[in-house]
Amino acid sequence: MEFDKEVIMSKVFLLAACASVVLVMMICGFLFVKGLPTMAEIGVGDFLLGTKWKPGIDVYGILPMILGSVYVTAGALIIGVPIGILTAIFMAYFCPEKIYGVLKPAVELLAGIPSVVYGFFGLVVLVPFVRDNLGGTGLSMLTASMLLGMMILPTIISVAEAALRAVSKSYYEGALALGADHTRSVFSIIVPAAKSGIFASIVLGIGRAIGETMAVIMVAGNQARIPQGLLEGVRTMTANIVIEMGYAADLHRDALIATAVVLFIFIVIINVGFSYLKGRVVQGD
Repeated sequence: MEFDKEVIMSKVFLLAACASVVLVMMICGFLFVKGLPTMAEIGVGDFLLGTKWKPGIDVYGILPMILGSVYVTAGALIIGVPIGILTAIFMAYFCPEKIYGVLKPAVELLAGIPSVVYGFFGLVVLVPFVRDNLGGTGLSMLTASMLLGMMILPTIISVAEAALRAVSKSYYEGALALGADHTRSVFSIIVPAAKSGIFASIVLGIGRAIGETMAVIMVAGNQARIPQGLLEGVRTMTANIVIEMGYAADLHRDALIATAVVLFIFIVIINVGFSYLKGRVVQGD
């Protein structure tokens, strides 16, 4: 009977895995079947490198949106990655139990806050702060980067902390036995040993940042033009799709689907690149 249960559960798990693969293939198929012919119709070069997005006259160039997504995501990583990783190290090896009991639920709560709430916070707090202290309208690439940097913190902190705690205690004890103090043991031994999980946290943070829509729409300004500075408005690829899909039709709608294809390819390239980099780092050890 035990054997039968194991067989049944293995079939259930296999079915779930196959369903996941089929769903991914269906999404990819829809995107590429609808998006690639549209790129060919518009012209791949004109579509990817064009600087004008004017649906009214059938001009579709998404370079401003590509650069907007890259700039905002890069800004979010510059803000969020150092804070997230250092917070994870603190929580795993330096945080007193009483503080940890408050800090851990707070991080988990951040992960559960809806995007629109983050957007309202950015609109009410960050936008006036940037406008009053740095100039401009406040609806800018800098504001969007700051907000996304906050939003990716729970993902980076949780995954990086789990990776740090997964390192065998013998590494830490061996470093202490060789004369290293607590801080040196953590930063010289534990952190390098957990770098695979830390890289994974960064990849997940990038995925959260580049795919975020609602919060970015509320604070980025959403001008479909190449940003000239941190205080200029910017439109990301996801924002462009959401803003215009409701009234788009014909070639305009297909161009938005083609934009989703480009976004999908971006995410694949990022994941493959980080996987390759992680493999090189691990082999270097």
